Amino acid sequence: MMNANFVILYVDNPFNSASFYTKLLGKSPTESHPTFVSFQLNPQATLGLWSKHTAEPTALLTGGGGEIGFTVTNKETVDLAYEKWAAYGGRVAQKPTIMDFGYTFVILDPDGHRLRIFYGND
Repeated sequence: MMNANFVILYVDNPFNSASFYTKLLGKSPTESHPTFVSFQLNPQATLGLWSKHTAEPTALLTGGGGEIGFTVTNKETVDLAYEKWAAYGGRVAQKPTIMDFGYTFVILDPDGHRLRIFYGND
């Protein structure tokens, strides 16, 4: 049996990206090397930040081609996260808005990766 539990983003500088994600996630990396940094998102999921300059095989696409979604329990948490994440230097791609699947916003990390927080419809 296989479990999809590890997301890797290809980044320009893992330490710079780790600084951003440390603030964003409110936690320190669980692993840190010059070319790779990782965060334990929850007991079942890990986020890896791998240097696009050393990834093998070579990363052909970086930033913006997909997104990581974070679910929250209410609309107020979406709004609070938006204020925090924007203040941490995330570039706003989508302000909080209502969409078919719920209330959401999107912030871009320093490498252009899309990070979405949403609260699903009741």
